[in-house]
Amino acid sequence: MRVLRVVVIIGVVLGALFTGVDRWAVGYAENKLADRIQARQGLAGSSEVEIHGFPFLTQALSHDLDRVDLKLRGVEVMADGRKTRLSQLDASFRGVKIDGDYAGGTAKSAKGSGLITYADLTKASQTGATLSYGGAPGKVKVSVGVDVLGKTLTRSVVSTVTLVDAEGGKGGKIVRVHADEVPGEGIPGLERLVRKQTDFDRSLDAGLPAGLQLTALTSDEAGVHLELGGSDVVLAGS
Repeated sequence: MRVLRVVVIIGVVLGALFTGVDRWAVGYAENKLADRIQARQGLAGSSEVEIHGFPFLTQALSHDLDRVDLKLRGVEVMADGRKTRLSQLDASFRGVKIDGDYAGGTAKSAKGSGLITYADLTKASQTGATLSYGGAPGKVKVSVGVDVLGKTLTRSVVSTVTLVDAEGGKGGKIVRVHADEVPGEGIPGLERLVRKQTDFDRSLDAGLPAGLQLTALTSDEAGVHLELGGSDVVLAGS
């Protein structure tokens, strides 16, 4: 009986040690992977990685992870030479094959969501336009000031924000903001002047992890919500 008790105690101690080592290892891997993602993407802001599944060590030894979740906050992505800030981006990667140094990997599939606030959309417009909620899903309000015959006229239009295919056969999607209607008010060239500031396209795919693409979007009071997905997604790497 005493021997059995000793064996049980030893088993509990070894189990606790294994669990402690496993949790330390997964924490180390999560931090290293988060740093590598941020460095690889050239991201500002913060990144957080969570590796699911227990024990982690057996997954690490096989270089296969069932699921890795990524949270990015206040990140700036560069696309077409333009900077666009995403308030948040959350993605879940499935079937991740880890690199030999455990600093990166490629996922069989990934899904995620992101948010661009109206303040950040205003900066991304690069035309002096101010963007806000347009009162319905997929709509934004765009306000601009245009110079006509020496006078500045302030105009606001309701625009539709959509995903369209990138031009030039590049693949991927671009975010397009296009005014539904611009009253000309009988002033020659007014609609053209207004649209020059209200209508714009922005590519984000180039700033996302390779293989992760925009699949849908909508808008509400918080901003423009993005849906993302992809296969063979590069989570990080050297």
